[in-house]
Amino acid sequence: MCNDVTQAVAAIRRLESSDQINEVIEAIRLQQTWVAKNAARSIRVGTVVTFEGRRGRTVTGEVLKVNQKTIVVRDQATQAKWKVTASMVSPV
Repeated sequence: MCNDVTQAVAAIRRLESSDQINEVIEAIRLQQTWVAKNAARSIRVGTVVTFEGRRGRTVTGEVLKVNQKTIVVRDQATQAKWKVTASMVSPV
């Protein structure tokens, strides 16, 4: 783990009240939303992307639709459609 993550985990373990823990949980949720929306803004319809699908299978496909936090991708191999969190995809 990177040093920042190690320090964050150590700080979380020192929390002593439910209010403090709930504040950390809210901060994590907000950060996840920001990361997903930021990733979605960088992807366009027609872009070829890759992501890790079920059972660790790498899926490569074309973006069909970009939602606020998710991307709809058509798998090039099977023509199946996947709805994936934007932060999980990488342009090829």
